[in-house]
Amino acid sequence: MDILLQQIINGLVLGSMYALIALGYTMVYGIVNLINFAHGDVLMVGALTSWSIIILMQKSMAGTPGWLILLIATVIACVVCGVLNYVIEKLAYRPLRNAPKLAPLITAVGMSLLLEVLAQIIWKPDYKPYPTLLPSQPFNLPGGAVITPTQVMVLGVTVISLAALMWLVNYTRLGRAMRATAENPAVAALMGVKPDNVISATFIIGAVLAAIAGVMYASNYGTAQNMMGFLPGLKAFTAAVFGGIGNLAGAVVGGILLGLIESLGAGYLSPLTGGFLGSNYVDILAFIVLICILTLRPSGLLGERVADRA
Repeated sequence: MDILLQQIINGLVLGSMYALIALGYTMVYGIVNLINFAHGDVLMVGALTSWSIIILMQKSMAGTPGWLILLIATVIACVVCGVLNYVIEKLAYRPLRNAPKLAPLITAVGMSLLLEVLAQIIWKPDYKPYPTLLPSQPFNLPGGAVITPTQVMVLGVTVISLAALMWLVNYTRLGRAMRATAENPAVAALMGVKPDNVISATFIIGAVLAAIAGVMYASNYGTAQNMMGFLPGLKAFTAAVFGGIGNLAGAVVGGILLGLIESLGAGYLSPLTGGFLGSNYVDILAFIVLICILTLRPSGLLGERVADRA
């Protein structure tokens, strides 16, 4: 029971980060029908930017509380990633908005490679130990499981971020404009909505979520590197498809379920197979589950809520 509870906690933490990244994919797809494959690398830029700020503040502002350093680094990372994604959308995706679907897809892959190379030039390719800014003493839970302050932070920040996003989408003027543009950009424009501004705002919001996820990911695993965004980005895209691409609730559900599948697979797959299948095989397990789900329900668990466009 203690192993099960521990793996559930680990899965919720991992799934929370997948959910934050998946929301960026699903928001962009819901409005412009584009899969932004550079999204995982925006996460990487956020993590490395926050790492640079933390190192700088630790040297120049000794004695500053760790939580404050992490907060400042996260805010700066969000700003940098927001500007970066705005530039990417304006220069790389907007000119191809009416082009054949393959053109923006190839552009997204190229932009991903470009960001990885630029990050390698700026930060070098070596792994960088991410400073531990929160207390390391774990909290003991009933049943023998433990949870670290960093994991508590990940869960708390994720809940707050998701609640803020849901409020923005459902109860603000920008949120109504986003929903109208997703439904029909031409009609939304006739009603006074500026689709270009809405799309840019969507990219910025997705980048902010990716930056937060990047900081959480680096804090949880204690390392950052220029290639760190590829696998989380791919898995978050899987989570978005899993839950139903274009559906915000589906992205959250897909991310949480994918995290739980990976964590439980890592905890039980190796013992059940006598060590033959180790934790390195959990990636295969996650994609096998995805294939099974999509075979039974091609639109994902919560379906597709984006209207077809002529």
